[in-house]
Amino acid sequence: MQLYYFWIIFFFMDKLIPFTVNDLAKVTNHRSGEIKFGEKMIIIPKGVEIIDFLKESDAKYVLLGIPEDIGVRANYGRPGAASAWECAIKSIANIQHNRFCKGSQIIVLGTINVSEQMRDVENLDFNDIDDRSKLSQLVEKIDKEVSHIIFNIIKAGKKPIIIGGGHNNAYGNIKGTALAKGKSINAVNFDAHSDFRILEGRHSGNGFSYAYEEGFLKKYFIFGLHENYTSKSVLDIIKKLEDRVRYNTYDSINIREEKDFTNEMIAALEFIKTDSFGIEVDLDAIPNIASSAMTISGFSVEQLRQFISYFGQHKNAAYLHICEGAPDLDNSTNNHLIGKLIGYLVTDFIKANHEKV
Repeated sequence: MQLYYFWIIFFFMDKLIPFTVNDLAKVTNHRSGEIKFGEKMIIIPKGVEIIDFLKESDAKYVLLGIPEDIGVRANYGRPGAASAWECAIKSIANIQHNRFCKGSQIIVLGTINVSEQMRDVENLDFNDIDDRSKLSQLVEKIDKEVSHIIFNIIKAGKKPIIIGGGHNNAYGNIKGTALAKGKSINAVNFDAHSDFRILEGRHSGNGFSYAYEEGFLKKYFIFGLHENYTSKSVLDIIKKLEDRVRYNTYDSINIREEKDFTNEMIAALEFIKTDSFGIEVDLDAIPNIASSAMTISGFSVEQLRQFISYFGQHKNAAYLHICEGAPDLDNSTNNHLIGKLIGYLVTDFIKANHEKV
């Protein structure tokens, strides 16, 4: 048992780049008379066993970054999602610590070490069939790392807030949470796409279908599908699985106004709330947000914030995942805005959820 525990600690440390006090100091802008999140967020001290620290800390939320875009590349998308964590942590560190939300509720764990995989992907071309296979294999390696770290965070009694990377990481989030809970979990996904594509090798478009097929995902609700970008084959698959997989469309809510946004949130929550569930957010559902599949039509930022606040307040909300934002693809004068948006979403989740923990 002692050897097994040592292995867990070793793997955890080996695949994690811890966020340090110096890292936090570099991104926090101090100002007289103000207290920023960066002055209050918790950093795991050097030399301390991470799992023990997580278990003993009073803070309930753990920030984790995944600086990769390999799954996006494997899904014919534009790279850039690897840059979201760095942009987000700079904004989060400079949020005001006050009565509405406190930085001391957050442990900044660090980032998953994907540097080796990111080097391996540099010269791969997704148009080449052999390279596509290599890309999928690299995504599978990241899957293992994500699921293991999420497993440990959940087992320690904390709620992960995962930032950055492609939507391929939904698989690792779901698997890690399911293993920690000892049973399959549910998920609600705010997304223009289903990410329920065929099992053709891992990429950002099939994280949920792989999690479903392998028994980690029990019920899945896709919120706001774009009718123009969902294939007939995916719609046919979902129709056959309607007891466990359901959706609504952006077009039916915001364009034709056949359905009401609030009522649709209520219906989605009714579908998934009986078990622990993950809240998945793909920023390509928001217009003009730089991402691998950027859109000009979609839900507003305010609707997304309402969505996170609504689902985050339920006691069975197990984690929040914000993905696909790509500041590197944005106008250089505005690329900080994605980080600012992610900061809003993180605090919306914590404000809604902290009393339910």
